[in-house]
Amino acid sequence: MENINQQIVEDLQKQFGEQSIYGIGESHGILQVTVGVDTIVPLMHYLYQHPTFKFQFLTDLAGIHFPDAKGQELGVVYHLHSLENNVRLWVKAYAPIENPVFPTITGLYATSNWMEREAFDFYGIIFEGHPNLTRILNVDEMDY
Repeated sequence: MENINQQIVEDLQKQFGEQSIYGIGESHGILQVTVGVDTIVPLMHYLYQHPTFKFQFLTDLAGIHFPDAKGQELGVVYHLHSLENNVRLWVKAYAPIENPVFPTITGLYATSNWMEREAFDFYGIIFEGHPNLTRILNVDEMDY
């Protein structure tokens, strides 16, 4: 793991605890961490305001579906980018298909508005607190 990625992991585990920051990996030099749904908003604010890391750009937010992962069928992947440091980070969180509720991050990243609506539209993921959680690409009459 590159030095900056190791620094990020150590900092996040110190701030949030090793139980809250897990599933640590790296793909093509991009650090990946998994967190619980309740950690998403505080983590995003922490990363955004961090004096060194400055993850102030949300590149993408994507819904994911793993039908065989009992209790973690639906997930969200947040692709963050520190433009100042040219460092990328993927944050993942999972929820059971029976309760696919994630907190919105529209209060921090305005660009997440459309992305959260897309994940809602295609996966049924509910972003609690979203200002306009309605279909964005599919027709309103769609019932599946």
